[in-house]
Amino acid sequence: MPYSHFFFFLLISLAFAAMAVPTLRPGFYTETCPQAESIVKDVMKKAMKREPRSVASVMRLQFHDCFVNGCDASLLLDDTPNMLGEKLALSNINSLRSYEVVDEVKEALERACPGVVSCADLLIMAARDAVVLTGGPNWEVKLGRLDSLTASQEDSNQIMPSPRSNATYLIDLFSRYNLSMKDLVALSGSHSIGKGRCFSVVFRLYNQSGSGRPDPTIEPRFREKLDKLCPLGGDGNVTGDLDATPEVFDNQYFKDLVNGRGFLNSDQTLFTNPFTREYVREFSVSQKKFFMAFVEGMIKMGDLQSGQPGEIRQDCRVINSRRPRVEVLFETSNGGE
Repeated sequence: MPYSHFFFFLLISLAFAAMAVPTLRPGFYTETCPQAESIVKDVMKKAMKREPRSVASVMRLQFHDCFVNGCDASLLLDDTPNMLGEKLALSNINSLRSYEVVDEVKEALERACPGVVSCADLLIMAARDAVVLTGGPNWEVKLGRLDSLTASQEDSNQIMPSPRSNATYLIDLFSRYNLSMKDLVALSGSHSIGKGRCFSVVFRLYNQSGSGRPDPTIEPRFREKLDKLCPLGGDGNVTGDLDATPEVFDNQYFKDLVNGRGFLNSDQTLFTNPFTREYVREFSVSQKKFFMAFVEGMIKMGDLQSGQPGEIRQDCRVINSRRPRVEVLFETSNGGE
């Protein structure tokens, strides 16, 4: 192919690629659904009153969605006969929760502005509100995403880290998405709120790295507390606090890591690793610096897009073509056909 033709083809390809990726911006729904952000926040407030842990669970959905083929609400799709979705992926099954809160938010948005606000944008707004409602920083979210037409359990299994992950693995994973070590540490601060399961921590207590012994980095009194909460052979679904203030978004999470009181291995490893340790120390001393870095990281993560075709789902659990149709029969005034 002549160079001029190749260059022309490249420009056309780039143009189509640019068309495939929506341009995200603040205030995207100002004209089409001006009350969208207030609707999301109101539903999140109600959910938090019912169960404080629910907002942390909803916030975590953004992480598990955006890392798998971009922020496109693929995570929210239920399985179909022809598609294994992401809800039952290794890092999600029996772990992610509060999908019913997302359903409530979507129903409220559909009542106000039918077919306007995407489920992908819903997750971004709800994650921000989860942070704000628990005392964390506020920020302006960029919106305008489309919802995916499919999901991939296989992709989720290959991408999402496990609670056993070490900092080296996490650094490499985040770098694939142009997220820095500082972003990694700051975004791990999402564990400032919420709880984790015993299933995710028992190996640290009784068989770290196959040694048959506990993780030596766990502070002894904290280990005794975890031993009682998560005895060997006990119920793996029992939950423990991810930091000492699990209902308040603050920098306590980092203070706990400095003191060897991180709940998950993937948390404590951020302090034992020399490349991430200084960010942990910095955020443990300055909540302001943590908040600033967290907001920056959330915005960068929210920018991840697949460039694949999409739609505005009316139900976050199914693509529009699979929604049941409601047929209405009309009678003519003369009783005809």
